[in-house]
Amino acid sequence: MNYTEKIREIAARLLENGQVDMVMAWEKGDLEYQTIPFIARTVDEVSRIVCDEYSIHNLSNYLLRYRDGKEKIAIVVKGCDSRGIVRLLEDNQIARDRLYIIGITCDGVKDPLRAMRQHSGFEKVEKPEDGLAAKCLDCRQPNPVIYDELLGEEQTPRGGEDRFARIAEIEQMSADERYKFFESLFSTCIRCYACRQACVACNCRTCIFDETRPQWVGRETSISDNFMYHLVRASHMAGRCVECGECERVCPVNIPLMLVNRKLIKDVNEFFGPYEAGMEYVEGRKPPLSVYRENDPDDFL
Repeated sequence: MNYTEKIREIAARLLENGQVDMVMAWEKGDLEYQTIPFIARTVDEVSRIVCDEYSIHNLSNYLLRYRDGKEKIAIVVKGCDSRGIVRLLEDNQIARDRLYIIGITCDGVKDPLRAMRQHSGFEKVEKPEDGLAAKCLDCRQPNPVIYDELLGEEQTPRGGEDRFARIAEIEQMSADERYKFFESLFSTCIRCYACRQACVACNCRTCIFDETRPQWVGRETSISDNFMYHLVRASHMAGRCVECGECERVCPVNIPLMLVNRKLIKDVNEFFGPYEAGMEYVEGRKPPLSVYRENDPDDFL
């Protein structure tokens, strides 16, 4: 995947014509396998833009930094990133007319952390797909779902019908077995909040975990506080997770966070579906758990 020249042409055109005030894309970092988010505000800065196999960051999350402004923003999005755009539009975090969306079809991106291990000799590449990011191996949407301009040929989703297979296995466990399973996972959490920061659906202005009066969740990395953090956060993502996998990718202790997200995706799809978050933008539409009507059933009360 390399759209560098085409995106530079589009960015230069948009900035020269005054159609946008900035272009969100990526630039090269210090290392060959480092590609980091970048904002070009002038035509001269366009030459720094790159879009290559390491353009892994979901840029839609960066729009939250500009939600209160009036700037017109061009943004480059892959398929999963575009679902994040839909998420923000549905949450009224940014207006559609402020965005110029440059969609790129994606055949998968590489994980810079894996590349670092491979270049250092700690990991060998046995198959071509070994270099791909884990989140790309089960990609449901490699093609942008919303865009103003599209680059590339349509790609075939990699995600199979067995994406809930591991969830089904966990559901078959007893309550005690499930507790021990998740206790072993969440006990390693250091509460760095990297998963929250990388998530486009975590767009509350004041997060419950930053509240001090009242303090809903303790600041310690005890198993009870860790459980509370992950369960509350996952519940807030129910019906809203776009499966970009950024939360799991940035976790420094490798907690498989998408296990919890996919369990809730499966449940929301069964209770309210068929439903897949962020797959289509319809003005005014809200995710299932973001809508309340007086005639909603209340048998659970």
